[in-house]
Amino acid sequence: MIDLSGKRALVAGGSRGIGAAIGLALAENGADVAFTYQSSAEKAQAVTSSIEATGRRVVAIQADSGDPEAIARAVSEAVAALGGLDILINSAAIGHYGPIAELDLGEYQKLMDVNVRAPMLFAKAAIPHLPSGGRIVTIGSGLGERVPFPGVTAYAVSKAALTSFTRGLSRELGPNGITVNLVQPGSTDTDANPANGEAADFQRGMTSLGRYAEPREIANAVVFLASPAASVITGAVLNADAGALA
Repeated sequence: MIDLSGKRALVAGGSRGIGAAIGLALAENGADVAFTYQSSAEKAQAVTSSIEATGRRVVAIQADSGDPEAIARAVSEAVAALGGLDILINSAAIGHYGPIAELDLGEYQKLMDVNVRAPMLFAKAAIPHLPSGGRIVTIGSGLGERVPFPGVTAYAVSKAALTSFTRGLSRELGPNGITVNLVQPGSTDTDANPANGEAADFQRGMTSLGRYAEPREIANAVVFLASPAASVITGAVLNADAGALA
C-alpha cells in the first residue's frame, strides 16, 4: 500500500466513473479527499459514503467546471475544509461526438471550457496552496494521441491539449518541488463507455490485453503518481490503456 497519510487531495470531477474511483483510492491509501460534482447530489452522496467508510475526511463540493468562479470557490472550499492542499486531480471532462462539418460552436466551447480551461484554472487556484512535494495529475485520453475512428475529432483535440499543459506546467512548478503528470486512459468501463456498449468489441480489439480497463485500474496509476514513490516523475504521459497505443 502507498502511504498518503496526512495528504489532502482535491479531485475535480469526482462523483462518477474514473473520478469517483480516484477519490476512493486516494482515501484508501490514507489521504483526506475533497471532490467536486456538477449536479447529481445522489451520486456525490454515494461517493461521500464510500470514502467515509475508509475513515478519512471527505467533503463534496458542488461546482460547474465550466464556470471560472465556481472553480476558484471550489478550491478555496477544499483548502478550508481540509486545512490545506497537497494533491490536485483534474478529472472533470465532457464528451463531444460528431463530424467537424456539423460542429456546433456552442457545444464546442463548452467542451473546451471543461476539458482544457478547467484543468488550467483548477491548477491556477491550487498552486498557491501546494507545498514542495505537491502533485498535480490530470486525466487525459488515448484519443489525445491517436484517433482511430471518426466522430471524436473535437474531443481528441481537447485531450491532446493536456499534453502541452502538463509538460509546460511541470517546467513552471519544478523549481517548487511540485510534479505535474498526465494519465491517458483507454477504453474504461464507465457509464459513458460501458464494456457492453455497441462499440465495445471494436474497442477491445484495439488493445493488447483484449479488454477494457476498470476505473480502479486507472485510479491505481493516479495514486502512484500522487505518491512520494513518483517523486522524480514529472512532465510525463502515462498510458493506462491496455496497450491500445502500443
